[in-house]
Amino acid sequence: MQVETAASPEATGDVVYRVENLFKLFPIKAGFLGSLFGPEQYVHAVDGVSFDIKGGEILGVVGESGCGKTTTGRILVRLETPTSGHMFFRGTDIATMRGSELREFRRKVQMIFQDPYESLNPRFTVFATVAEPLLVHGVGETYDEREEMVARALENAELKPAEEYMYRFPHELSGGQRQRVAIARALVLRPEFVVADEPVSMLDVSIRAGIMNLMLNLREQYEIPFMFISHDVSVTRYMSHRIAVMYLGNIVELASSEEVIKNPMHPYTEALLSAVPVPDPKAKHGRVEIKGELPSPINVPSGCTFHPRCLYRREICKEVRPVLREVQPDHWVQCHFAGEIKTRKPDDIPIEEGTCEVCHEYVTPEMPSNTCNCPRIYHAEHAAQLGACPICKKRF
Repeated sequence: MQVETAASPEATGDVVYRVENLFKLFPIKAGFLGSLFGPEQYVHAVDGVSFDIKGGEILGVVGESGCGKTTTGRILVRLETPTSGHMFFRGTDIATMRGSELREFRRKVQMIFQDPYESLNPRFTVFATVAEPLLVHGVGETYDEREEMVARALENAELKPAEEYMYRFPHELSGGQRQRVAIARALVLRPEFVVADEPVSMLDVSIRAGIMNLMLNLREQYEIPFMFISHDVSVTRYMSHRIAVMYLGNIVELASSEEVIKNPMHPYTEALLSAVPVPDPKAKHGRVEIKGELPSPINVPSGCTFHPRCLYRREICKEVRPVLREVQPDHWVQCHFAGEIKTRKPDDIPIEEGTCEVCHEYVTPEMPSNTCNCPRIYHAEHAAQLGACPICKKRF
């Protein structure tokens, strides 16, 4: 399946933002007896992530709900304070900034929120909404100067002519127009870094492409690095130079967009990609099932956090937490056996019949059977005896 990637040319600038061993724990309020006798409990929202973002780059972050994507983005713009770790923005650690230094930093970073219906004040006109950052940071000496800045930001967000929209209220705009206003508000200060938290998930499919192309054009025009957060792998592939896959507060895989899509090395990435629908009713598409629910971020599993749901788990996975390591050039994976196990690629076709690898008798589609990622097929009873494929290590 060929999907066009629009996030080009490649980012080649210096590192703008470097994150090292970042943690965010939210304390849980206990009852009276629990506070006296029970242990303190925390939600492990972000659990030791490290990455960097270069000038002009779009880093996509994907994962299921509750994996820590949005919390990571909010920490990067300091809407949340990290529990520990370092965040170097152009060489300065902003993790512990306070007062006037933090205020100056917030002028340089902005966030585009998910829901344009909630992120805009219904009592503010479009002009008041976009001009508010200018007033907060004291940009623009006169009303006319601020009006000119707002008009320029609206036209950059493709709300033309700006005069037609400036004095409307949010209820007088469509969903796409509201999100364009939110983008104009984020860019009116000419920020040096932007976090876009699922900016198209609340919009109709018909207008998503317009908003995504607008963001790509603005990135290319102003060379602003973005963190693009999304549930949708295909949207993230279209938008991003690199993709970070998050699971339960950890980055489990990080590589270029095409490398993550075409050569996934973590079992969770394998499962995410197999869930992407193929727009062809005749196409056969292998689906990788991950069993069980997302573990509680309060009681994080020991060892590898994905091991309770992993098809390839071994004893070491239950005891030792893997580190995010470079398995191939610029391809980082948090898995003990990355590069050894053979994961299923999105375009792999599942086997429905063939010769059993154990007894060498034919397996028909009606017979109970199991398949691995080599790909090979086994009678169900032989698969149960083996427990896992001896080659690709997939568990049956």
